[in-house]
Amino acid sequence: MSELYVHHRIDTAPRQWQAVAERLAQGGAQRIAAAGGKLYGLWRSQIGRPRDEIQAMTVWPSPIRAAEAERLLLLGEADVWTRRSEVLLPTLRPTDPTPPRRQGNYAFRWFATPQQHWPEFLDLCAGAWPGFESAYDSQVIGLWQAVGDRTGTDNDEVTGAGIHAGVRSLLLTRRPNLAMWERSKLPEGKSESKVRDMLSRRYDLCDWTVVSTATLLTAVDKPDNARWT
Repeated sequence: MSELYVHHRIDTAPRQWQAVAERLAQGGAQRIAAAGGKLYGLWRSQIGRPRDEIQAMTVWPSPIRAAEAERLLLLGEADVWTRRSEVLLPTLRPTDPTPPRRQGNYAFRWFATPQQHWPEFLDLCAGAWPGFESAYDSQVIGLWQAVGDRTGTDNDEVTGAGIHAGVRSLLLTRRPNLAMWERSKLPEGKSESKVRDMLSRRYDLCDWTVVSTATLLTAVDKPDNARWT
């Protein structure tokens, strides 16, 4: 059985995102590891989400409920106002639980795709990703499918949970910077146009999609000290 992932969205008290993130990277990671899991990454908002929101992912070698993963990560965190967690299964990627380590522009894109279009959606991803990565110095970190286990029962406009039917999925990609984000939308030449055509077809298959960007707090090469939001 492949690893199971949990996506966590964490709203902190005003101006406390950095302090909370530092504690999660230490104490949270230790609690996760003691329970057999691993902190896959921590991200801070860049564009499209509030300043004081953190996104995290944990990875587990065996089944775990979203609520338990959330409890272990956030135990004792008084500066966390709202928390939402959801179990995800990897599809085409990641093929192993090695976490991302390079700083960059990380795009969290959620999709809701009709079940009958899901196989074609996956085929388009597999066909487009190699050309996308080579043309834009970018990496597809993973594409995960939501399985329905999440904390909270409210409709979630950020992930589509409780609102959109079909297959909900999370695509996480890394570009070196925002300039490459823009560049990747404007193909040059036949090979890039072919990649864009496949990604455009994928875009048209889904019922709903939304994207926000973030930077990696657990990067090992360089920190991000910009004031984005």
